[in-house]
Amino acid sequence: MIKIPFLKMQGAGNDFIVIDHKPGLDYPAFAKKVCHRNMGIGADGVLVLDESRSCDYKMRIINSDGSEAEMCGNGARCMAVYIVNKFAVVPEVFTIETLAGVIKGSAKGELAHVKLSDPRDYRPNIELKLGDQKLVGHFINTGVPHTIVFVQGLYECDVNGLGRIIRNHQFFSPRGTNVNFVEKLKEGCIALRTYERGVEAETMACGTGSVAAAIVGYLQGPQPLEAKNGAAMRVVTKSGEMLDVTFDLDLKEGKPSVTNVWLKGSGKVVCKGEYYY
Repeated sequence: MIKIPFLKMQGAGNDFIVIDHKPGLDYPAFAKKVCHRNMGIGADGVLVLDESRSCDYKMRIINSDGSEAEMCGNGARCMAVYIVNKFAVVPEVFTIETLAGVIKGSAKGELAHVKLSDPRDYRPNIELKLGDQKLVGHFINTGVPHTIVFVQGLYECDVNGLGRIIRNHQFFSPRGTNVNFVEKLKEGCIALRTYERGVEAETMACGTGSVAAAIVGYLQGPQPLEAKNGAAMRVVTKSGEMLDVTFDLDLKEGKPSVTNVWLKGSGKVVCKGEYYY
């Protein structure tokens, strides 16, 4: 048995076990044990702070099922807060290496800003056949793959049942997709519930899902699209916390191009201790 120091953190209800890199540790096996809600500490995933050769820091994200995620927006905010609390001297804005590319972070207290990699592969109005019915989704990759489904009556939606079907739909094979059910509340504000790949269930929030929903919600808005710097959307997560998403929008040959994406929200420490592994 070894003792592994940890912090449990949460961002908008998305919870993580945060540890420093430990050479030789089998992260998939560790994540499955430590994230178990009854037999471990309980979390949606594990965040590992590691050294980077190209950036100020490196973050690895291990889902509760042992798979490794390319990116996690809520996790990135928690990691930004963790870094600022851990080190005596930290750049005001620092770089973090992830599997989805280089992101930027800053934090003050429990509030963090993270700049995500530019979204890609935007594919609107995908028609998905689900048994005898058809459903329209909008795909975008914000570091990890996301599908947006607009609904009415968000809190009556069967997120786990329908989310699981869409997540494993052959259209998204072999990687699958995260599934976000979105209801438009008013101009510039949406509500979101997410079925998260790797957790294989609905989570209280999803950072990259919030960014994906915000961007697609903006692009699918009632107004004709125009180039704009600092476009903004607010996202109400299942936990009740509101996340702010800003980005720059350009139109190239009539097609939208989104850059400079920032996500703002909390990164809170729940507890700290030693896990006996």
